[in-house]
Amino acid sequence: MSGLDFDIDGADWPLRESSRFVSAGGYRWHVQDLGAGPQALLLHGAAGATHSWRSLAPLIAEHFRVVAPDLPGHAFTKAEGRLDASLKGNAEALDALLGALDYAPKLAIGHSAGAVILARLIAEGRLKPDLFVCINGAFFPFEGAAGHILPVMARLMHLNPLAGRLFAWTADRRQVGLLIKGMGSNIDDFGLDLYTRLMTTPSHCSGALDMVANWDLTRIPDDLRRVETPTLLIVGENDKAIRPHMADRVAKLLRHAKIVRFPGGHIVHEEDPHGVAEAIFTAWSAVNAGRSDHDGESLA
Repeated sequence: MSGLDFDIDGADWPLRESSRFVSAGGYRWHVQDLGAGPQALLLHGAAGATHSWRSLAPLIAEHFRVVAPDLPGHAFTKAEGRLDASLKGNAEALDALLGALDYAPKLAIGHSAGAVILARLIAEGRLKPDLFVCINGAFFPFEGAAGHILPVMARLMHLNPLAGRLFAWTADRRQVGLLIKGMGSNIDDFGLDLYTRLMTTPSHCSGALDMVANWDLTRIPDDLRRVETPTLLIVGENDKAIRPHMADRVAKLLRHAKIVRFPGGHIVHEEDPHGVAEAIFTAWSAVNAGRSDHDGESLA
């Protein structure tokens, strides 16, 4: 199936100079690696890619070494065998990538479905960050327009293996813009161009649709109850995909959670990267202060 070519489609990809490719867990991963310091991991959501971190990652990289991969089947990360788009499959594949990189992040940041994958690994003890950041985490089914559109797309994927190609053929910049606005976000023209590039690519659409079709959230409450890591829940108050009140439900399941709210929508980190970065640094400093008080040693 037609896919993205990094030499062509990635010629102007954000942070291209930090990109490399790594084989692990049955995938050839596109990974971006930048900065120096404590290790940080950034994981985008369904239908996104590393471009989603184009403004936030450089800010985090001022104080951390940042690693950000494209999820399996998304953008430039290709399956070398059969794609397992389930939550379990994504978690195991990411675990394999981190092992291949010998990477044990102290800061784990996930957006939407990316936050769910990180929560699974943390709950299972395979990821042990000092701070877990969830940006509009998709721990429960989407609401609003996305809640109607995505399940229909997922069912179509099950019925028709050519669904990704059909969706890519019919998508255009206007439709992608409407989808983003339908999730409560407003982004710059370059960001919209990048999402359009992704959503008009059959392989990327298939990867995203397959992920939605195989997404099982039944274990999520149990996963969250087992997360002992201090957690920052960043919420876009205008998010029409993951309604803001869902963060309160998530916080009640977590042992140590704080909610910080912003005026943006589902991809609030693209709308206000500086504000989101500041909230993350504040939470990180608080975690460091607590650990320093406890054991006399700062992580900074």
